[in-house]
Formats: sequence, structure tokens, C-alpha cells
Amino acid sequence: MSNNPEKLQPRLAKLNQALESGALDQARRMLNRGLAPVDVAHLLESTPPKEREILWGLLDPELHGDVLQYLGDDVQLEFLNRMDAEELLTATEGLDVDDLADLLQQLPNTVIQEVLQSMEAQERQRVEAVLSYPEDTAGGLMNPDAITIRPDITLDVVLRYLRRHERLPDATDTLLVVTRRDELIGILSINRLLVSDVSVLVREVMQTDFHAIQATASDSDVATLFQKHDLISAPVVGIDGKLLGRITIDDVVDVIREDAQHQVMSMAGLDEDEDTFAPALRTSRRRAVWLGINLVAATIVSIAIGFFEDTIQQIAALAVLMPIVSSMGGIAGSQTLTVLIRGIALGHVSGANVRWLLIRELLVGMTNGLIWAVVVGAMSVFRFDDIRLGEIIAMAMVINLTVATLAGTLIPVMLKKFKIDPALSGGVLLTTITDVVGFVAFLGLATAFYL
Repeated sequence: MSNNPEKLQPRLAKLNQALESGALDQARRMLNRGLAPVDVAHLLESTPPKEREILWGLLDPELHGDVLQYLGDDVQLEFLNRMDAEELLTATEGLDVDDLADLLQQLPNTVIQEVLQSMEAQERQRVEAVLSYPEDTAGGLMNPDAITIRPDITLDVVLRYLRRHERLPDATDTLLVVTRRDELIGILSINRLLVSDVSVLVREVMQTDFHAIQATASDSDVATLFQKHDLISAPVVGIDGKLLGRITIDDVVDVIREDAQHQVMSMAGLDEDEDTFAPALRTSRRRAVWLGINLVAATIVSIAIGFFEDTIQQIAALAVLMPIVSSMGGIAGSQTLTVLIRGIALGHVSGANVRWLLIRELLVGMTNGLIWAVVVGAMSVFRFDDIRLGEIIAMAMVINLTVATLAGTLIPVMLKKFKIDPALSGGVLLTTITDVVGFVAFLGLATAFYL
């Protein structure tokens, strides 16, 4: 069942009606019958805190783990913090190792250790293997579950071995060929296995030019590899070449979705997993930090304008035209900033091509600056019947749009160099620069020409 908001809205309305009328048995049946865990998670995230508590209580305990893995970090942590080790083990029974590790990483170390000690030894080792890597790396994404085979057996033996399994791990499109020391030496696609002569050895039909991912590779690099080569799964190896696990396409889709949400939310200084229905105090505290940063930027701009207070008082038209210069610069800079951030995320931007991009953006900024300088200058002359004012705003427009494209190129590159997320702070820096340069250029030129 798909997580389609349009289809879920009527169900959410019916659930709310059942809760408001006190028909809890009806609400329980609606939650536990016919809805996929991902849809239940969506319903919980779409419900205010009070109703959310009731819905969670109505949900069958054996479904808790399946639902938890689809919740955003904020809502997920809200429920995890109320569960003890025994409840966590019950809720997460049957989850894939990588999904279980993702849940545990949200908890304090003391709770994680308590849960791990309650597991069987083999299961604990598998979870610890994933937890030993940061969650934004290939090691943190991988699932230790993988079908491995030896190179010196026949395909008939492989087929008989596979039939002994009740089910294969999800998204199994290849079998991983390893040595007795677990060194990955090749892969055998299911398709090749099914169409080949069963009497041949694995080493004769296995593929040796495959894509193996280092456990320390970043999740964005993993996503790029999957996108470039249309992979369904890929093996993960350690620095010694030994097989550790594999990553499947469903994990990569989650990475891509989270990165996209991060880009959008970071523009406003927000967390991509922030609860839509978080309490007012928590929401206010999180937003206050970003508002404070913007206040500092706005103060810098106001100080710059204050230096030209006398000029503005004597020439009232300047106050009318000032927003045009800063706004045009801000939009031009944002266009460049967005293109560069996207290029960095896709791995297109490097030290070798930054110079070319910088020259290109400067030419774009000057070209657009000249075009719109003529338009805005003509409008100003027509409106205020002052040719000099038109010339001043035209020159300021060219200056600001050129600087805006320059800043939009350099800011994300420099921030990335210092390991700062460009999406988080690039917008504030760019706005401050374009506003200050726009106002200073416009008011400075007015002061020089008029006073």
C-alpha cells in the first residue's frame, strides 16, 4: 500500500472521528488492519501530540518496530524514549539489522548497551558491526545479511543451497563470491545463475568487474554510485577487502530523500526530521537560533545604510529605489548559489573546474546586470524625471549583480572546504553580502554624485 497523502487523508479523518466519538475499537481495527506500517507512520506524523498518544496506544505492540523505522527522528525518539530494553527487543524483533541499528543510534549509549546485552550473541555481533560505523557512511547503511558462495562449487550446488533458505534477503539480485577468508572476489547475478549450465563452476561465470563500496564511504557517495550504475544492491568491504555486508536500493532511496529534505529545510535553518506537530516551546527554541543569526545579518545591513542617512533624507527617491537594487542582487546570487550547491551535491564541482564556473558566473552577472540596469534606469528616469538618478541605479545594479554571482559561486565552495554545509549558512551569508553591497553601491554613488 502506497504512502499517498491524498488516499490517507480520508482515513485520517475517519480515525479522528472515531477518536472524538470514543469508538476506540473501530479506531484500533482501522490502525491494525489493512494499513501498511509506512502508512501508519504517516498517520502518526500527521496527528497532533494528544491524538498521536492515543493512536500509538491502540497500535498492536508487534507492529511498533515496523512503524518506528518509518518515523522521522523527532517523532521516533519521542516513542523510543518511553520504551525499556525489553519493550525495544519485542518491538524490533524481525527487523533487518540495518533498520534496528538506525533505531538504536537514536538512544543513549547506556540504553544501547542494555539492549545489546539482551540479544543473542550472533545477533548482537551483527548489530555491533553496523553500529561501529557512523550512520552516514556505507558501514552504517549496510545490512550484514548477504548470500555468500565459494568460487569452486558448481551452479547446481548453489541452486540446492538457495532452496534450503525459507526466503532470500530483500533485493537479492546477486550472490557474493568470497574466499575462505571472506575476501570478496566476485559476484554472481541471479539472472546468470538461472540461465547457465548447472554443471559449470561459479568461478567460470562470476563477474569480477563489480562495484564494491568501502565501509567508510559517505552515504552521498553511495547514492551517487547507485544512481550512476543503476544498482539494486552493492557489497560493502573493509580496508582489507573482506566482505562486511551489502547496501540495497531501499536504503539509498532513503538517503536521497533525506538529502533532498535537508537541502530544503536547511535554507531556513531547520532540521529535516523536525516534527510538524512539535510543542510550541521546542519549536520556538529551535527557530530562535536562526532568527538570531538573521538579526545579526540584518543589523550589519542597517549599519551600512545608516552611514548614508543624510543622503537618504535629502533625496527621498533613494528610499523608493533601494529595495530594487538589493532584491535583484539577492535573486541573482540565489540562482548561482542553488546551482553550485546542487553541483557540489552531485559531485560535479571540484578544484579543477571552479575557475571556469567563476568566470562563467561573472559573465552572467555582468550581462544580466547591464540588461536590467537599462530597464531599471529607464524606469527611474521616467518615474522621477532625473537622468542622473537613472545612471546611479543602473551602475549600482551592474555592481550588485556581478558581486552577487561572484559570492554565489565562492560561498558554497569555501564553506565546503571548511566542512560547513552550504545549504545551512550559504543563504544568510549571500543575503548579507548582496544587501550590503547593493545599498552601499547605490547610496555611495548617490552621495558622490549629488552631495
